[in-house]
Amino acid sequence: MELPLVVGVDGSDSSFEAVDWAADEAARHGLPLRLLYASLWERYEGVRPSFSTGRPSEEVMAENIVASCVERARRRTPELKVSGEVLPDDAVSVLLNAGHASFALVTGSRGRGELAGLLLGSVGLTVAGRAVCPVVVVRGGQRNRQGSYGRVVVGVGDSPEGSEAVRFAFDEARTRGCALHAVRAWRRPARARAGDAAGADEESASALLTDSLRDAVRDHPEAELHRQVVEGTAHRVLLDASTAADLIVVGAERRHGHFGLQLGRAAHTLLHHAECPVAVVPQRD
Repeated sequence: MELPLVVGVDGSDSSFEAVDWAADEAARHGLPLRLLYASLWERYEGVRPSFSTGRPSEEVMAENIVASCVERARRRTPELKVSGEVLPDDAVSVLLNAGHASFALVTGSRGRGELAGLLLGSVGLTVAGRAVCPVVVVRGGQRNRQGSYGRVVVGVGDSPEGSEAVRFAFDEARTRGCALHAVRAWRRPARARAGDAAGADEESASALLTDSLRDAVRDHPEAELHRQVVEGTAHRVLLDASTAADLIVVGAERRHGHFGLQLGRAAHTLLHHAECPVAVVPQRD
């Protein structure tokens, strides 16, 4: 049974952008698309009296939002298998629970009713920091969201060889038929003097990048792969790379017994500021 691509919807403009992106993504992978709306109207409205003929406004709104999003996805990709559900729980719990049987989770960058000044909605940030499956936060300009650059970027850090993020990025590039840019940041040691040569540090970063990609390169010999080692902090290097990317992929370690947000600085920065959709892929310890 194929795992679905799951999208959290709430009627915001950002969630409509997420539906559009997810419909294209599901079509590329040949996956069913599942749209979820989290609703707690039962808790606030209470049980309707037996003589009541009306329906709670929140229930009606939730069903209308899901129906409109399902129709939106079908119009965009007619051959897509799409389903929609309203589930009685908070948005974070709904998406985290769905993640156990999902190809990936998709959210917009800001939810309905959140302040325009917020960089990333609390739902997207929490889900990206805790989900057991990949999470894509759809953000950035229209060209980036539509895949106009023909480039997937993956940030390669110190995670184990053949990391989940690297494999996910190779699969995305293959499915999209585009180039993959694997980027590793490096920094000159603080003890180095201004006039010291940086060649050895750059060569070390290049060797580590090659080691990290070895298994994935073997499994994807057809990939158009570009390796880049760039001096600077990882979050700044990847943020710069996002400006001309269709998708940027980073890993996030999931430590057993830890239930808070598990995001490194690079992932956290990208989720708030990247110019393209961001995929956070969990790596189990």
